[in-house]
Amino acid sequence: MPLYNCSSTAAALGVSSKWLDNLLSHNNIDGVSRARQGVSRRLSSDAIVTIAIANQLNAAASVPIGTALQLATQLVETENNMVQLGAGLTLSVDVALLRSKVSAQLAQAVELTPTPPRGRPRSIPENRTGRPE
Repeated sequence: MPLYNCSSTAAALGVSSKWLDNLLSHNNIDGVSRARQGVSRRLSSDAIVTIAIANQLNAAASVPIGTALQLATQLVETENNMVQLGAGLTLSVDVALLRSKVSAQLAQAVELTPTPPRGRPRSIPENRTGRPE
């Protein structure tokens, strides 16, 4: 299963990198690898689908993002992709359709957002006159 970086994920979902970084910093989502400081996060396709569902619940129904992530996790993990919210109230999502849509967006985003090099840029070597070569 491929893992995606934050910039590709943000581009595929149509959100800002800052929004995604804040979401990942404040919430624990299955499928998001966290290492030590300075190592970029990697996201599985399941985690990205969960974030996409939560983002849509937040935008369309004004569900707080923490609650939306909990619902999205339940929707992705259940076999029928349905969550019983109360008596006579059920939330369902076509996860297969959303997964194929997100996969297509990720394929495009990976080509548009290359992984930036880490660390300090290389210095330009100077010749004996003190000018860059």
